[in-house]
Amino acid sequence: MGIFGKQLLNVIEWNETRDDVLFWKWNNDEIKKGSRLIIRPGQDAIFLYNGKIEGIFKDEGNYEIETEIIPFLSTLKGFKFGFNSGLRAEIVFVNTKEFLIRWGTKNAINIPAPSMPGGIPIRSFGTFTVKVDDYLVLIDKIVGIKKTFTVDDIRERALAVLDQLLMKWIVKEGKNMFNLQANAFDIARGIRTDLDMEMIKIGLTVTDLTISSFNYPEQIQKMIEKNASFEMVGNVDKYQKISIIDSLEKNPGGNIGSTLQAGMGISIGMEMAKQMTKPLTENNPFAGQKFCKKCYEPIAPDTKFCSNCGEKVVDDVPTAPKKQFCSECGAKLQDGAKFCSECGSKII
Repeated sequence: MGIFGKQLLNVIEWNETRDDVLFWKWNNDEIKKGSRLIIRPGQDAIFLYNGKIEGIFKDEGNYEIETEIIPFLSTLKGFKFGFNSGLRAEIVFVNTKEFLIRWGTKNAINIPAPSMPGGIPIRSFGTFTVKVDDYLVLIDKIVGIKKTFTVDDIRERALAVLDQLLMKWIVKEGKNMFNLQANAFDIARGIRTDLDMEMIKIGLTVTDLTISSFNYPEQIQKMIEKNASFEMVGNVDKYQKISIIDSLEKNPGGNIGSTLQAGMGISIGMEMAKQMTKPLTENNPFAGQKFCKKCYEPIAPDTKFCSNCGEKVVDDVPTAPKKQFCSECGAKLQDGAKFCSECGSKII
């Protein structure tokens, strides 16, 4: 009977249920008097006669076919074993659990994108779960032509349509072609609905589908990473500083590193000086206050001599007095005039 099941001492059972097999069909021998059927946990047994379903048994247990099974079969209730000849029927054991199937695009699919005439070649990977949903359809479409049906068979059918579904839902839900992972849930939900419609055609249902990753070509991935870096640091100036620090860490003893270190040393020194002088000008109660250059006592703005030490107060930047009237005609002068507008005399 192979590695999947056996009929030994009139016992019919699927005793080696594999994790990757959805069903196994027993149809090699006649069912004879005294035969027993064993249904294990996670299995259903379907009786077929002349290609039609006669009965479905879902409760696990050990059953005597002549007294416990035959009386419940739809058209075989009056069947009598001839004791010399058995019943030629088929029994299909169905694995009722959900199967987890890993999938991935066979080839990169080109997704239309602005400013990229050929589109973006994208690969995607993920998983989906599937289980048997409709025994009638399964028997009609699959059991009649295959003795077993495995995860590989399901994957082959799914991959035949997944590339098209992926393109459809990326275009529909992929609002940012360079960050598809952010919309992976909505894309996966749309694909699951459409894939389920395909699997229903063979009696299966897709209970879940996830997208674990989107893969871009190397040059596109570098663009995405650089764009993410710009967004992370907020502006170009910070990005350049981070790039310099990263370069120094990778090659601290190189010529470029030494030059950068010297330049950064000057910049850091200037920045430190700027930070140290900030308290003297920002929020400082003494801002604008004049001090005696000898004893450093505060003095009033119009004071000519320090009241503490008698030192003469001299302005830091002496300015020449502005002339307001012409020395020749007495006319009032305009600010910055070099000649009198009344008499034309040169202002000295």
